[in-house]
Amino acid sequence: MRACFRSSVQPQLIGEYRRRHSAVWPEMLRALQAAGWRNYSLFLGADGLLIGYLECDDFDAAKARMTLTDVNARWQAEMATLFDNPENPDQAPDEGFLVLEEVFNLDDQLAAAATSS
Repeated sequence: MRACFRSSVQPQLIGEYRRRHSAVWPEMLRALQAAGWRNYSLFLGADGLLIGYLECDDFDAAKARMTLTDVNARWQAEMATLFDNPENPDQAPDEGFLVLEEVFNLDDQLAAAATSS
């Protein structure tokens, strides 16, 4: 399954967000991989818009596996001050992801077109 989510980084803290993501803790990287997060990327706009994309067997299960790790709790605490979440300031960043609905995928459409030809 492909999963995409959005969040928001405080614009004045984008530089710090980039710095921290230039060298993510190896323990965190291994935890994400062990939890089933594959082909995981983050995209950041100049206004703080953050888009995440990953592939996994089950996004809810992959998130739940990360929630059980100590390293994720530490990482979320480190990152929390960088996010723009005025409605829920005490919420961990990964709990505030807004999951987006996939409405188009080129490979899926090409495969469907090939079978109907």
